[in-house]
Order: sequence, then C-alpha cells, then structure tokens
Amino acid sequence: MSLERLKRIIKEKENIRLEFKEAKLGLPKSLFESICAMLNREGGDIVLGVNDKNEIVGIEPDRIDSIVKDIVNQSNNPQKLEPPFILYPEVYKIGDKWLIHIQVPRSSQVHKSANILFNRSHDGDYKVTGSQQIAAIYFSKRIHYSENHIYPYLRFEDFNETLFPKVRNLIRGFRPNHPWLTLDNEQMLERAGLWERDFETNTEGYTLAAALIFGKDTTIHSILPHYKTDALVRVHNVNRYDDREYIQTNLIEAYEALMAFVAKHLPDKFYMIGDQRVSLRDNIFREIVANIIVHREYTNAQPATFTIFRDKIETNNANNPHGDGPIDANNFAPFPKNPTIAKFFVQLGWVDELGSGVLNVNRLIKEYSKKGKVEFVENNSFKTIITIDNIEFDGKVENKNGPVNGPVNGPVNGPVNYIALEHIPKPVKVKLVSLLEKIKEQEGKKANDYNVIINAPLRSTKRYLKLLKEANLIEFKGDSPKTGGYFLSTEGRELQSHITEYQLDTIKIDLNIEGINESEKLRLLEILKFLKSNNETKVLDLANHLKVSARTIKNDLKILMEKDFITYVGSKKAGFYTVNFE
Repeated sequence: MSLERLKRIIKEKENIRLEFKEAKLGLPKSLFESICAMLNREGGDIVLGVNDKNEIVGIEPDRIDSIVKDIVNQSNNPQKLEPPFILYPEVYKIGDKWLIHIQVPRSSQVHKSANILFNRSHDGDYKVTGSQQIAAIYFSKRIHYSENHIYPYLRFEDFNETLFPKVRNLIRGFRPNHPWLTLDNEQMLERAGLWERDFETNTEGYTLAAALIFGKDTTIHSILPHYKTDALVRVHNVNRYDDREYIQTNLIEAYEALMAFVAKHLPDKFYMIGDQRVSLRDNIFREIVANIIVHREYTNAQPATFTIFRDKIETNNANNPHGDGPIDANNFAPFPKNPTIAKFFVQLGWVDELGSGVLNVNRLIKEYSKKGKVEFVENNSFKTIITIDNIEFDGKVENKNGPVNGPVNGPVNGPVNYIALEHIPKPVKVKLVSLLEKIKEQEGKKANDYNVIINAPLRSTKRYLKLLKEANLIEFKGDSPKTGGYFLSTEGRELQSHITEYQLDTIKIDLNIEGINESEKLRLLEILKFLKSNNETKVLDLANHLKVSARTIKNDLKILMEKDFITYVGSKKAGFYTVNFE
C-alpha cells in the first residue's frame, strides 16, 4: 500500500472492510478476532496505531519489530488462527507517529480464532454460533471458490516432488525465516491450506489448488483435461502466429514458462527504483503473468491466452467475476478469485499485496513505452490490454524512448541463429534448417522436387529457397531453371555440419536419430553441452537454462539415455545426469 492511500483510508469511517486499533505497546487483544472475521467475509484493511476517532496515536518505536514478528508468527499458529493464514504487516511513519498496516484478503477457507468462528459486519466482528449460520458460511465458500474442491483419492504420490526443494529455495530467498521452511513436505501442504476437510460431508483430502500447484502433469490433466495456457506471438503472421507455446504444467513452472516467453519476445528497458537498477519489463509482466495464474477460474474449459501483437499485448482468462466492465485503478476494491493459490504465490515472492498488480502496471507502463497504457476488464472472461510502442522481428524496436537492450526474439542457440534474416520468425528459420539438410542429402534438385521431399506447398518451398539464397547458404547452378539445381554453398556446408554433429572438445556426437526434427536435435545438443559443463545437473536446471518445460526436458533426457549418451546417477530424489564421455 502506498503512503498516500494509507493517509486516505485513515480519514474514512470504520466499515466492513476497515478497522482501526490502538496498539501503543503490543498486539490488541481483539486483533485476531478481526482478522478471522475479515478472512471469512470480504477481507479488508486493519491499521494499528489509529483510534476509533480516526486520530493517529501511533505505536512506540521500540515495540514495532516485536509487534510485526508477533503478527507473522501468530497468523501461522493454529491455536490463534485455524487454519493458519500467514499475514505480512507493513510499517509506515506519518509525521512522528509509527503505524502498522495489515491487509487481510478474503479467504476461500473458513477460519476460527481460539476455536471460535467470527464474521464481519458494518458494526464490527461478531461470533457465529448458530449451526445454520455456520453452515451458510461454509456453503458460500464452497460454491464460490472452486480451488477448494476436495479430491479424496488424490495422494501425495500424485505430486511432483522435484517442486518442493524449488519452492523452499524461492521462499528462503524471499523470506529466510519463513515458518514453512521448518516443515516437511506434507506439513507444508497442510499449512498452506492445500489439504481440507468439508465439515458438512466429512470429506477430507488434497484440493484442486494442491493439484494445480504441485501436481504432476498427468495428475493435472486427469483432473482438468482442458487445462492449458496458450502463449502466442502475432507480429509478422497476424492470422496464425510467429511463435507459440502451449503451457500445460503445474502453476509454478507455468509462471516461469510465461515469464521466459515474455523475456524472449518483448524488449526490456532498465529502470531505477530508488538507487537500484531493475528490469522494467519484468516488473510489469510479473504482475500480468501472476494475474493470469492466480485469478483464473480453472474449472472453466476456456484456455488462458497471452498474445503479443505488434503494438499491444492481450491476455484473457476465464473468470469468476466480482464486477462488470473496466477496472478503475484509482477506485476499486481488490477481490481474490483463488485466495489459497494467491496466498501461496505471496510466499514465493511472486505476488505482492492484493490489488498491487493493477496499481503497479498503471504506474510503470508509461515508463516502459511512450504509448503505454493498460486496461483491465472484468467479466466472465478477464481481459488485460497493454498498449506499447511497435515491435519488430529483426531485433529493432520502434521505440522513441531510446534504445532497447537485446533482440525482440531473444537469443536462439544453435544453427538457427546463423540464418540472420530480417523479419523471419524462429518457426520459419527451423523449417529453413530442415530444408538445408535435405539439400545436403539430395543436391541438384529443383524447387518442385524439394517441395515433395519436405512435404510443403510449392509456393512455400520457393520462398524458403529464396531466403536461403539471400543468406548465401545455397546457390543455383545451371544454365536455366529447367536444367539447373540447388547446391549448398561453402557457408551452407559449414552451417549444415553443425546440425547433426556437435564438437564437444574432441568428441563428435552424431544425433541423426530417427523420429526427431532439427529443432529437437538442436535442443539435445544444447543439453549435452550443458551436462558436460555442469556437474550434478537436474531436470529443473536444464529447464531453466533452455527455457522449456520440465516435461520436454524429461522426454529429451529419455532419448539421450536410450542412445547411451548420458547416465542418471544416484537415487530418484537426489540423483543427477552426467555424460558418458570425457
């Protein structure tokens, strides 16, 4: 929350979403009753250091740290808040007075404090004791939040265990003293609210949120066969696409894959926040990507889309609406669509305060692009439209704000990168590499021969041949089109030799493997190169290095193991991959 917004809400009257409490020397006795009530109702803001008359009375400076620590620890204490819901208060100073702000989101679970269920009204917090009232709260949560649907036959074995150390590393890097770090994997799932019990049916088990965050790909697809995120680039080929990636994996790797897609295709501009130089692109699009993942209605079969056009980026995801129409960044009440998933991403440091995404993107977009503006539209489908300066595929960016670091397409490893033709997207370059290999195998053919060989329309084949000639990779020899044919040039032979062989010190690896295409060969070669240079490499190391999904890497490693190029060493959980040559 900005200091300006804090000053603004202090002037408001207490209401169903706003509570003031004095806390000069320590936690107010009723603090967790209010937290519990807000979690069960609509969420809201609690400001410590302000009395009921809107007067700033402040908190003793030497008590600030202990109060903040108590709030964090007790929000994770089942005896104080059940189920736990970790909160992170923020400290502010207005004049010479210190205040603490606690943002409490609406929870998808039903909470109790000291084993008493509290709800919230305009008059404050009240105990809920009647069985019908209690049942009504549980029912409203269950029908509104699909992330809490319990799958009683979902087992721990259905989760991807390689994600747990990754999650711990992310949490440790963000908050080294996080209470989850002392828990084992199953305890972490329970404390994160990913195991639930339905008090009406007495059903208990892992939830849909648990499956989405930690599930193996096969687990997720068994529960949600329609689940996918479609990332596309439509700058050159607007009717189809220039580049595309289907993302059908767990939410942790899906977030990383979408951020890698952004880094690959969108220009960056460095920016100073205080005295720190940061990536403006990453600061904007981490909010956009997190919004797609955290606030999506996953039971809806509509795929989420992230589309890059020449002058804008559009995202679209199924939504459980809490409003209708454009969102006013200056006047809106943030509402979590999947509070448990959102809470988990907060622990990773990938999501900030609820509602911060709208505010941060609106604040930063004009620094990123002169034309920059953003529109968030809430409906059954949640849409984000970000207008930017025009981008091109040749690595040049039409941006009047100054130079942009790096090509729009991002670096492409291997022979594809040698085909440095302007306005040619990577998928076309891969086809050119494939055609180059066929020309090496059958030189002297004509265009209408090669279109049969590569199974492509004659018009496309002629275009590919023209592009290869422009790149000086092939040449036409003969007195006429009827009697001549295409041959590799000297540059083409040098490039083509890299496609099926890769020099690893003095060892040549032949990857003429039946059933894989050239882009797959290039990726296998990069894996071998990385394995030879890095000891004790694991799947996630390779996935992060090559910016592809863990599932793709696993399939590649299986091929390399079958061909005896690599070996897996050690146990299933702690082992790693190594090459079978010096």
